[in-house]
Amino acid sequence: MKKIIFMGAMALATFTTQAQDFKTVLEKTFTAFDTTWNPASQIEQSNKLSLIAKKWDNEWVAHYYAAYSKAVLCYQEKDAAKKDAYLDEAEKELKDAVSILKKDNDETFVLAAMIANARMIVDPATRWAKYNAIFKEKLESAKDLNSDNPRMYYLQGTTKFHTPKAYGGGKKAAQPYFEKAQGLFTKEAGKDITMPHWGNNNNEYFLKQCKEGDKE
Repeated sequence: MKKIIFMGAMALATFTTQAQDFKTVLEKTFTAFDTTWNPASQIEQSNKLSLIAKKWDNEWVAHYYAAYSKAVLCYQEKDAAKKDAYLDEAEKELKDAVSILKKDNDETFVLAAMIANARMIVDPATRWAKYNAIFKEKLESAKDLNSDNPRMYYLQGTTKFHTPKAYGGGKKAAQPYFEKAQGLFTKEAGKDITMPHWGNNNNEYFLKQCKEGDKE
């Protein structure tokens, strides 16, 4: 009996250590990815996130962050074919995340919206109608599950920010979305890495741009 208890305790200790290692590695790698503006460094950290997703294949959030990193790389890439290749990888990782969860949650819907928006930007003239509809649909689905997810408003803000004023966009139109997101991001302070909380730094940047625009 004592032997069984000892073996059970050892198994629990091993599991706890592995879980801690996973969270530590994921947080360190994602932070490195999320805080660099160097393209080569971003690619390197994104590749590491993909490796983490392979090592901890049963952790949905590992696939989620790998997918997010590929979507971000798409925005930095200039070549259209490479943009789509990154998004193919992002969609595969996101699909794996949803498969592990056995359903979408508000975060996977938001990331799906981000990927759809990136698809549209690759070739706006031919893709706007299809992917703009998907973008809106995914954000609505996310809102139905959690209306306090700040990344929804951040993505809506960036879309408005980059839309010409003649079509209802611009800094003034985008600012309310960034302000809404800012308040919700504040509530996420200290959040665990296994609970997605990206977007705050970029939201602050865009909000500052909007406020400076009002002063001009």
